[in-house]
Amino acid sequence: EIYRIKLPGPPTVIGEGRPENQNHAIIFTRGEALQTIDMNQDNYFEEAFKMRNVLEEFLKSTSGQREPTILGLREHIFTGSVSSLAWFISNQETSFVTISQRILVNPLRVRFYYGHPDIFDRIFHITRGGIGKASRVINYGADIYAGMNSTLRGGYITHHEYIQVGKGRDMGMNQLSLSEARVAGVNGEQTFSRDVYRLGHCFDFFRMLSFYFTTVGFYLSSMVIVLTVYVFLYGRLYLVMSGLEREILENPGMHQSMALEEALATQSVFQLGLLLVLPMVMEIGLEKGFCSALCDFIIMQLQLASVFFAFQLGTKVHYFGKTILHGSCKYRATGRGFVVYHAKFSENYRQYSRSHFVKGLELVILLVLYEVYWHSYRSSNKFYLFITLSMWFLVGSWLFAPFVFNPSGFDWQKTVDDWTDWKRWMGNRGGIGTLPYRSWESWWDEEQEHLKFSNIRGRILEIILVFRFFIYQYGIVYHLDIAHRTKNTVVYGLSWLVLVTTLLVLKMVSMGGRRSGAEFQLMFRIKALVFLGFMSVMTVLFVVCGLTISDLFACMLAFLPTG
Repeated sequence: EIYRIKLPGPPTVIGEGRPENQNHAIIFTRGEALQTIDMNQDNYFEEAFKMRNVLEEFLKSTSGQREPTILGLREHIFTGSVSSLAWFISNQETSFVTISQRILVNPLRVRFYYGHPDIFDRIFHITRGGIGKASRVINYGADIYAGMNSTLRGGYITHHEYIQVGKGRDMGMNQLSLSEARVAGVNGEQTFSRDVYRLGHCFDFFRMLSFYFTTVGFYLSSMVIVLTVYVFLYGRLYLVMSGLEREILENPGMHQSMALEEALATQSVFQLGLLLVLPMVMEIGLEKGFCSALCDFIIMQLQLASVFFAFQLGTKVHYFGKTILHGSCKYRATGRGFVVYHAKFSENYRQYSRSHFVKGLELVILLVLYEVYWHSYRSSNKFYLFITLSMWFLVGSWLFAPFVFNPSGFDWQKTVDDWTDWKRWMGNRGGIGTLPYRSWESWWDEEQEHLKFSNIRGRILEIILVFRFFIYQYGIVYHLDIAHRTKNTVVYGLSWLVLVTTLLVLKMVSMGGRRSGAEFQLMFRIKALVFLGFMSVMTVLFVVCGLTISDLFACMLAFLPTG
């Protein structure tokens, strides 16, 4: 033995599964054209007669370009009538495979390979590495890399809508979220890929911008939108806590900017996501008429389509940011099973806890604190009203959308069953071989698994982002009644002393409960002693130090977002 080569995974599965299978099977095909069809797609008898016309497109050259190497086909989403969510995603997908694809081909010239109905020039691609890249993790989203590879090697991609292929999309809330999480992770990995780097250097300036905003730029812009909400709320909270905002509002020069604020307040109405559905409305208007498009748009809003798309925004941002920070995008099976079923509360919690619920709760606390500490000197202001209203809408969507769109979500018996399953899941101990859906501890270990494989840069950035909780904790401590308006640093030090003491007591009780085992009387005595000590300390703080009930609520709001 001279040397060994470490494979990137098991010896039977070196690359990603689907592109490995495609590149392996392409050598067994015949002919000059190759069409890829997925298992969730269907074809129609009348469309088969058009195949000869489509294949003739390989012999045409358009606008001085060379003959096409990939023929893009339109898709017909036939699952839109199953539920309201299926209708939402069907309209969104229809606009993407029609009007968006036309724009990507001409004039932008940045269309790639986005799905399975496309027809490949077999000879061109079999001599240039196949129809997909199969490197582990980085080429997890194998579809688009076929188009990138074709463009980099001198190919040309077109789009044709006189032929269509049926397609069944995911229809349940959890399935759609998993699908969106997978696509967001794929775009996160694309950011680090050499294909995006090479295309960015090869394109001209305008084509490069078109390529950016139609791929990773869309998800990066979505992340910037959510980060703007955080920056705005933390910045305003800092101004309120430090007293700077009160001085700014009391400045006579501020009254001269009322006209600008009213104009911005009017503009904010159109920034609630209404412009994002403009391509959808335009495509429905072109195919069915603008009256039908307007009626469909109104019905979608009445069926809470805005709530659903605001929730999907949180899914995009979480998984895209997670992949950017720590990498390791992984496959998330959607199942594509029967979707009209009631998802249990523990299932929704496992899937949306870190991506939506925790972030939504943090935004709620920021909004409440801003409201509480600003009410003493504020005046009616339309600009702040509209901005806060849109943020409350975003928070409500993140916290309640999984339950609003859950079938039989208001059935009392199912609610009782969900509570029983939740208690069982929270009470089960984890361990080796325990699946995440059976124990909270196993689920938590799986959720934090990405930190084990993250590099030092990702871990440092994660720690820096967590430091944001100290901003309003620092401000709240000095606004407590027990602090008596003092600005001494001893007050902040005492708040940390209280926090550390509380954590130590809880840790001692937990360790005592594990060691006592079946000695229930000893455990009850420990808990009784802790309770009596807590009541004694609280009595002294209320009577001697001047602690108030509002201080208790403020402390809860300060330490609750840390989890």
